[in-house]
Parts: sequence; structure tokens; C-alpha cells
Amino acid sequence: QVQLQESGPGLVKPSQTLSLTCTVSGGAITTNDYYWSWIRQPPGKGLEWMGTITYSGSSDYSPRFKSRTSISRDTSKNQITLQLNSVTPEDTAVYYCVRYVTIVAGGWYDYWGQGTQVTVSS
Repeated sequence: QVQLQESGPGLVKPSQTLSLTCTVSGGAITTNDYYWSWIRQPPGKGLEWMGTITYSGSSDYSPRFKSRTSISRDTSKNQITLQLNSVTPEDTAVYYCVRYVTIVAGGWYDYWGQGTQVTVSS
């Protein structure tokens, strides 16, 4: 059974950098055909895809977040990390780590972390 667990600070001050870690158990993040994404949900709004890192370490970002987002991995710890720079109160959201299964014709999200609440406030 694959499990994803997000961790990080619950409160961040404006202009600071938010750093979140996703610890994956039950499967290696380097396993072929699995991508690892960060998705967030601001209060009262829908889900927002922020970016993805593949099993080979390549990354892709939403144009909306690309200028201030970085997703990396530590294969020795089986962890995915999100960094979001220059946060504002609009970055207040629940942040999810999610696994994406890729197939030739597309793919789907199959495992989600429980999510971690991040509040940006002074």
C-alpha cells in the first residue's frame, strides 16, 4: 500500500519561502511510470496543480507558479520537496502530494496524501 505524507510549517510569513516535504512509503519514487505532483486547494476554491516531478527526475510546472516554484527529490529518503518563494496570503491553502500514474494515452491520480494546511500571515 502506497502512502504519501506531507510535512512542513503550518504558518509562514509573507515574502518567506515555503518548503514542504512529501515522504513516500510502499513504493520507490523512481519506479517507472509514476509521477509525483503537488496540488493545492485555497479556501473556498478548487484544486490547483502546481507542478510535477517524474520518476526520472524531470520536472514540469504550472505557468502560474513556475517563476517561484521548485520541486526536487531525495531518492535516498524517498521524498519529494516543494519550495514556493515569496509567499503571500493568497498562498494560504491545503497542499497535497499526489501520485500520477502514466500510461500511453494519459494517466490518472491514484494516491493522495492527507494534505497539510499552510497559512501565510504576519
